[in-house]
Amino acid sequence: MSNNIILTGMPGAGKSTVGVILAKTVGFDFVDLDIRISKRHGMTLQEIMDTKGLDFFMSAERFEAMDTHCQRTVIATGGSVVLYPPAMEHLKQDGTVVYLDVPLAELSRRLTNIKTRGIAAEPGVTLQDIYDMRTPLYRQYADVHIACDGKNTEDIVAMIMGRIGLR
Repeated sequence: MSNNIILTGMPGAGKSTVGVILAKTVGFDFVDLDIRISKRHGMTLQEIMDTKGLDFFMSAERFEAMDTHCQRTVIATGGSVVLYPPAMEHLKQDGTVVYLDVPLAELSRRLTNIKTRGIAAEPGVTLQDIYDMRTPLYRQYADVHIACDGKNTEDIVAMIMGRIGLR
């Protein structure tokens, strides 16, 4: 098993929620790249996008991914980091990339605050558009693909552990 477990997937896929429980279960540290961005800039992700723009936000997200150097850590990535191949390659060097695959209908149900959640997208872009653009990239970079439909957090953690050889 590699050093880190990197969780990728759409906004609302449960990367942060699953990540905390997974880290506790396997005795790893936990890092949420979205929280690191917020702390570094002293504002929410949405405030960063509203005041500094989407390009600045995307740059900040790439920086946090590239600046991540850890061991035995579960890393919850931002949903759009997958759009930056060097960041994904950097994360893959020291870890196993796990794609949390949640169907679009479930994401739509979970994301009631899409306009204020801090989702990196141009104005007018729909959740369907984001899903269609990013899903092939999540699949491309994934070492492990977890189908989350109908599963609770504990089920997903157990599936991840089984797939990467942790018990």
